[in-house]
Amino acid sequence: MRDLKRTAYRELLAWKQRPNHKTLEISGARQTGKTYLVNKFADEQYAQKIYINLLELSGEIFLEHYRDIRKELKDGKRFQNPVKELLLRFEPDFTDSAKTVVIIDEIQESAEIYNRIREFTRYLESDFILTGSYLGRILNKEFRYSAGDITSLEIHTLSFEEFLDAFGKSEIFRELDIFGSGTEETYQQISFWYEIYRQIGGYPSVVLKYLSTSSIAECREELQEIIHLFTNESRRYFDDILDYEAYANLFCSIARVLVKEKKGFEAGSFSEELQKITAKDYSSNLGKASINRAIDWLYSSGIIGFAGKITNCNVLDFRAKARCYFMDLGLASLFLKQIGCEDSDINGIVNENFVYLDLKRRSGPLGELAFEMPAFATWGAGELDFYTKSLSTGKTYAIEVKSGKNSGKTAMDVLEKKKADYALMAKGNTYGGVKDKIYTIPVYGISKFRFS
Repeated sequence: MRDLKRTAYRELLAWKQRPNHKTLEISGARQTGKTYLVNKFADEQYAQKIYINLLELSGEIFLEHYRDIRKELKDGKRFQNPVKELLLRFEPDFTDSAKTVVIIDEIQESAEIYNRIREFTRYLESDFILTGSYLGRILNKEFRYSAGDITSLEIHTLSFEEFLDAFGKSEIFRELDIFGSGTEETYQQISFWYEIYRQIGGYPSVVLKYLSTSSIAECREELQEIIHLFTNESRRYFDDILDYEAYANLFCSIARVLVKEKKGFEAGSFSEELQKITAKDYSSNLGKASINRAIDWLYSSGIIGFAGKITNCNVLDFRAKARCYFMDLGLASLFLKQIGCEDSDINGIVNENFVYLDLKRRSGPLGELAFEMPAFATWGAGELDFYTKSLSTGKTYAIEVKSGKNSGKTAMDVLEKKKADYALMAKGNTYGGVKDKIYTIPVYGISKFRFS
């Protein structure tokens, strides 16, 4: 299998090189390449790797040894280092040193092991990495919060830059000038690959499928298989969802909500809107409580993300979870097409979803943008696709995302009324430019824009 370079690899290296680093917890949605990346990192950066998968035979054997030692300790037997004894029973050649890493995969399958991780870390010199999608852990009260003993890293699907790198186009993207001074060939090449990315997204297996087949249709089949696997696994945790087909089609209901072009929803009505659509189209069995659990589940599992709402461009009037987006463009395109959405509408919604994902990567306490999540904004009868604020300068940006050459009237009004310091127009058919406080960029170049 061809190796896909991931920027998260650099974060793994930074964690390893940090003095007195803690156990590393790798999270993320299913099929984002967590296990592959961690094993590649371990093989290249450590002299010894101990791999335990709690869903496979290795995990069963490891848990048997753990229970044996636990029983022996209760019966009065003493070990100088019980954690080292456990790993020696699992792997007789185990050497406890900084050159050894222990990977425990599918950690969501054992609250008991997860809750003991501080002991594992403190008893040994070896590094520990936990991985898993955490389906079930978020709903299982037996799991305890171990923030003081764990460093967290979330793995997403491939970003557009990582996608370009897979096809040998990253150098062209680095040379791209988002304000119009580049060559026409550069813009056309990046635009071509962005169109592919919009349709198939960044799940590693989907990108590899396109690398081997150049077939959009086969990539969509791969995406369907990913959703099928996720849906089947989710059934383990949803006793109250009576209609499996209704849950499986919840993705289409989310796509329909995206198409409605509403100015967000009143408090609590996002789930009500979703419930209304799902009950009408698929099943009357799904009540509000089930829908709320399903929404939280999809969010915690990395399938959807939330955007906030800022009323009248007043940053103090912020409401979280007013709109949702898919966390992968391939999923967004797949379900928008599945519900019969027109291509022109798909282009606009997917472009907006693309900008949302970029803003989300930059938001939060350690990011460059304010607010706990990306947010859209209202202004009178109009609406901005996004409204954000730079943490370093305090400058505000009114952002409009367009699939064609259309202008953003609301952004211009907001700028004129001094409710934003700058307007950013991300368009699908432009090479970019700068005029006064108005920045125009090709939408595929959003990651190169600096909010300063």
